[in-house]
Amino acid sequence: MVELLAEQFFGLAEALRLLLEMLSVMAVLMGLGAALSHAVRRRIRRHPRHIGRPSHGARLTFASWLATALEFQLGADIVATTIAPTGEHLIQLGVVAVIRTFLNVFLAREIESEAAHEDSLRAHSVNPGSAHGATTLPP
Repeated sequence: MVELLAEQFFGLAEALRLLLEMLSVMAVLMGLGAALSHAVRRRIRRHPRHIGRPSHGARLTFASWLATALEFQLGADIVATTIAPTGEHLIQLGVVAVIRTFLNVFLAREIESEAAHEDSLRAHSVNPGSAHGATTLPP
């Protein structure tokens, strides 16, 4: 009875790991599609505020999806380590977790930086004469 439950648990955990890995790949593919769509829309519009930075919005979009994919991959690695917790697997999980954490931190910083830049451009386009983007009323 216990062996049957253990076998079902390992089968379920393996299916969950595979699902998380598939979701990670799907997130990368969706990010690629969203980034390409964003880049094409920007190329078609050719708004003056995008000159000199045509790909940054697409990079921001793709980076967001990559961060999501990394989270799914980390979840898959955790499940894989739960199935076979050998010393080697634990070390591998630790190394992968550290690398992915650093990647997520740097991706998050870049996303924040790009979002702030986009916000400042948007605010500047609302009221080019204002340093803070606030609207002013005529006298």
